[in-house]
Amino acid sequence: MSIVKINVLTVPEEQRETLEKRFAARAGAVEGSDGFEWFELLRPVEGTDTYLVYTRWRSEEDFQRWLAGRGRAAHGGGGAQDGAQDDRPKPAATDATLWSFEVVQQTGPKQA
Repeated sequence: MSIVKINVLTVPEEQRETLEKRFAARAGAVEGSDGFEWFELLRPVEGTDTYLVYTRWRSEEDFQRWLAGRGRAAHGGGGAQDGAQDDRPKPAATDATLWSFEVVQQTGPKQA
């Protein structure tokens, strides 16, 4: 079965619009990756400043290949080297944690 990666992002209220615009600008960046199954950006609605970035992958190996390739640039890797100035914009999130899960059961709506 699939694996799920949930990136837990702490985003101050004044940075929410910035975060959402950056994700919208990257639309399509992951969809063509081998083993990719699903993506959702979840906005908090009350009582928290935590966004969840949900992705589902066919396998851990598929996720790791994406992370080592296109995902590296998307997650801040491959920036300035040898002390050079990095001109990327400041992150919108102030903290990030990656949760990993295996899908052990799943269901969808009943078909009529």
